[in-house]
Amino acid sequence: MAIQAFIDHISLEKKYSPNTLKAYKKNLDDFQKFILSNDFDISIEKATYQEIRSWIVFLVEQRNSRRTINRKISVLASYYKFLLRIETITISPLKEHKALKTEKKVVIPFSKDEINKLMSDDYFSDSYKGFLQQTIIKLFYFTGIRRSELIALRINDFHFSQGLIKVLGKGNKERLIPLLPEITDQINKLLDFQNVEKIQREENLLFVNNNGKKLSTAFVYKTVKMYFGYVSSKIKRSPHVLRHSFATHLLDQGADLNAIKDLLGHTSIAATQHYTQSSMAKIQEVYKKAHPKEKK
Repeated sequence: MAIQAFIDHISLEKKYSPNTLKAYKKNLDDFQKFILSNDFDISIEKATYQEIRSWIVFLVEQRNSRRTINRKISVLASYYKFLLRIETITISPLKEHKALKTEKKVVIPFSKDEINKLMSDDYFSDSYKGFLQQTIIKLFYFTGIRRSELIALRINDFHFSQGLIKVLGKGNKERLIPLLPEITDQINKLLDFQNVEKIQREENLLFVNNNGKKLSTAFVYKTVKMYFGYVSSKIKRSPHVLRHSFATHLLDQGADLNAIKDLLGHTSIAATQHYTQSSMAKIQEVYKKAHPKEKK
């Protein structure tokens, strides 16, 4: 079946995660089921924009957000590009489609005061779990890495003599991120703690629980959410917000946008600009207040 051939193709070429592949397949299967349930009597490969438009209307009626709908149609567009490539179709039914307009979400980063307060005050317990959670939060802020990247870090990814960490990002792309002495010291103390506790690491991973097992994504998320709840009143408190804070604070200190892009592992500068919108808003506010031509 063409759908499975497409999934196999993006698995090899794009190296998407199993969860992403599963989501893509479900997306395409859902559209196929919609076509059949509405008696269009055609396959997904022969669908026209009329059927796709009917699906969009259906998704809107089901109260899907515009962002979600755009994501589903983007998967469909990728599928039709694949069909063009293997010459199953001669034109994509989505060739003239324009994505639904969505409101830009501005992520509010943690302030420097909030981060400094959490780093300096005694919010973490003296147990292994407490020190592990402190190290997780510090590494997020010192490097700006993604949650999945942090969980997958292995001991040999750290090059302490060079002050670097090797990170495997999206699409299996590697990048090197510099480590400041403070976070290097924190990592070494974590390793010492694990040796004292005689923790046997799974797959030579750095971040493991008391039993040496790989950390869950939920544990890492809850760690950030819980501890920042002590110092911040922000509703959104997540590893993503910490990553956003890393980028914003670097920009505030005058870091080059291209350098931040490389540190974050972005393929385009546009993605990095999205992370620094709040910083740009701050710059605009200062500009308006300070410029002599601005009306008072």
